Amino acid sequence: MATLLYRLGRTAFRRRWLVALLWALLLGAVGLGAAKAPAAGDDGTSFMPGIEAQKAFDLIGERFPGSDADGADARIVFIAPDGGKVTAAGHRAVVDTLVSEAADGPQVDSVVDPFKANTVSEDGSTAYATVTFKVKADDLTDSSKDALQSAVDEARSAGLTVEVGGTALASQPAAGGSAEAIGIALAALVLLITFGSLAAAGLPLLTAVIGVGISMCAILALGSTFGLDLTTGTLASMLGLAVGIDYALFVVSRYREERANGHEPGEAAGLAVGTAGSAVVFAGLTVVIALAGLSVVGVPMLTKMGLSAAGAVVVAVLVALTLVPALLGMWPNAVLARKTRKAGKAGRRREQGSAAGRQAVSGRDNGGTRWARFVLRRPLLVLLVGVAGLGALALPAAQLEMGMPGAEAKPLSTTERRAYDALADGFGAGFNGPLTIVVDARSAGDPDTAAKSIAGEIGRTDGVVSVSPARFNEAGDTALFSAVPATGPNEEATKDLVQTIRAQRPGLEADTGATFEVTGSTAMNIDVARALQNALVPYLAVIVLLSLVLLLVVFRSLLVPVKAALGFLLSVLASLGAVVAVFQWGWGAELLGVEQTGPIMSLMPIFLVGIVFGLAMDYEVFLVARMREAHVHGERPAQAVVSGFRHSARVVAAAAVIMIAVFSGFIASGESMIKTIGFGLAVAVLLDAFVVRMALVPAVLALLGDKAWWLPRRLDRVLPHVDVEGAALTSRPAPVAVPADSGAHPQEPART
Repeated sequence: MATLLYRLGRTAFRRRWLVALLWALLLGAVGLGAAKAPAAGDDGTSFMPGIEAQKAFDLIGERFPGSDADGADARIVFIAPDGGKVTAAGHRAVVDTLVSEAADGPQVDSVVDPFKANTVSEDGSTAYATVTFKVKADDLTDSSKDALQSAVDEARSAGLTVEVGGTALASQPAAGGSAEAIGIALAALVLLITFGSLAAAGLPLLTAVIGVGISMCAILALGSTFGLDLTTGTLASMLGLAVGIDYALFVVSRYREERANGHEPGEAAGLAVGTAGSAVVFAGLTVVIALAGLSVVGVPMLTKMGLSAAGAVVVAVLVALTLVPALLGMWPNAVLARKTRKAGKAGRRREQGSAAGRQAVSGRDNGGTRWARFVLRRPLLVLLVGVAGLGALALPAAQLEMGMPGAEAKPLSTTERRAYDALADGFGAGFNGPLTIVVDARSAGDPDTAAKSIAGEIGRTDGVVSVSPARFNEAGDTALFSAVPATGPNEEATKDLVQTIRAQRPGLEADTGATFEVTGSTAMNIDVARALQNALVPYLAVIVLLSLVLLLVVFRSLLVPVKAALGFLLSVLASLGAVVAVFQWGWGAELLGVEQTGPIMSLMPIFLVGIVFGLAMDYEVFLVARMREAHVHGERPAQAVVSGFRHSARVVAAAAVIMIAVFSGFIASGESMIKTIGFGLAVAVLLDAFVVRMALVPAVLALLGDKAWWLPRRLDRVLPHVDVEGAALTSRPAPVAVPADSGAHPQEPART
């Protein structure tokens, strides 16, 4: 592996203009494809096949063809001024005008007048009209939205408070724009401080942006074929940027180290790709495994997001292995530290080619070595304190409640949130989350009687406020009606009510000959949360087992991979605990701009586990690979730990800070979902990099000693030798000393 990557790095360095041209052509090709590709349409895939709410939804689509269930809708809420009533003559005229103007809008299918449909609250303070469109929200034209918005603005100017819920005018969550700009700016600052060179700081940013650009354009170009869109690419954008910067950072850092050891630029680029590049490959593989493992969860959308993000990670790896050394070939000295460049220009040359010179360079103490020696002196204390601290942070995770926050989780500044609150105040907490009941009466003797019997029994259930009249399909064998709970969509009482209603099914089926299923947004969210919770353990098992095998091959040790997995579990549970404490319990929520606490988004734990596992293994590979390299080259276990920290601690810390900066940028998003994901990932990286990898890993290795690198002989003979530590690259002549400012590229020394 190391030898192959060494040759790849040197080839990219020598053929730098060709490599750069090929990447530019690829970017142009996928960019053109994205511009010419048709918009992604609905591929007909169910959100989560197998759950009852999805089966019921599919049954509605089958038995009620052409229904408006998939069409965009707008629920326009009218609130009278203090003490007033919307039924007053003046206010009623305003409502009638809006209903008339909305009905004349393009793409509108129907408008329900609140006074004809009796959708007015008992106290007369609130009413709502429902506008249904012929197309989905994504297919609404600007003229349709503008016409509706204009009618709403006119009603507001007449003195009524008017808010709009539904999907037609809803703001769509997005993770781009200012969030990514903030992350990139913070990453640039960290890189500049770490490297002390504008070129060294800018190169990882440049290559990461190129990689993300290629990935996102490819997603858009393939959107119509595989049902991908910008929402699908949110995770790819976030992760592609983070790992793209990190992977380039490690290669550039190793290149600078090899130049400091006296190697000429081409040789240094080859060695950087052969050693740090090997770690990049296996770190990238762990991330890809974690993301591709999302396929086992059973959510098609999650599968698409995971595979798209995995593709972005693969692009980031390829960029680090080829484009980075090519750019280093164009500016071989620009990425070096300022002191090194000044020393070269002043003619102060050192005999770095000698073994003594290299030993002096590599033997210098830094913050990493001092910290490693501190941990080695007190490994048990560091281990106990670290585990206790992470365990305390993980305690809130035991109270995790999952759901799918809707308009109630949006900021108060949005009209959707204000409409939600107004409806809850006027019509009751459960009004925003009605249950949809679909009755399959094909086997019933009298479908009408069967549907009425089921509706009556459900209406008498404790916790149900009202039941709407049943509506039959054209064939007369399937009925639909809604049941309004007394409690809000995300309350435990509502979840219990759904199970209570479903538990009545066997008895009602025996009495009427008809069966029924419960769906609607509330039931769908409940079923999705339960299914994802059940899928979490199999998902964990898949990615942990596959990654354990991969790390076993990389480190040729039984205990190091196990330690890595246990450390990951600690960090992910602690980060989940922090998410629960802030977004569910409200601790410090105001500081992050969280206006509404409640259940954690159902997809969040799956996202967190998958992404954090991949990133945690990144740091494990980069940090421990240098320890393994030192151990293979003859150092004792304790000294190998110190050597690993000397060479990689600063870079790993910088990489972690960059990750934290990128993810923290998404906390500024106004969308609760994006804010939660950004916070959870930032906290997870902080804990995993600085507590688990920087403290617990050296403590455990110090306690294990030689046993840390033990591997049974039979297993040693079976496992392939991938040479991540670059042992095959050490059997070479001493490097030729070259001044830092020299533009010469000596020929590669003869290899043995």
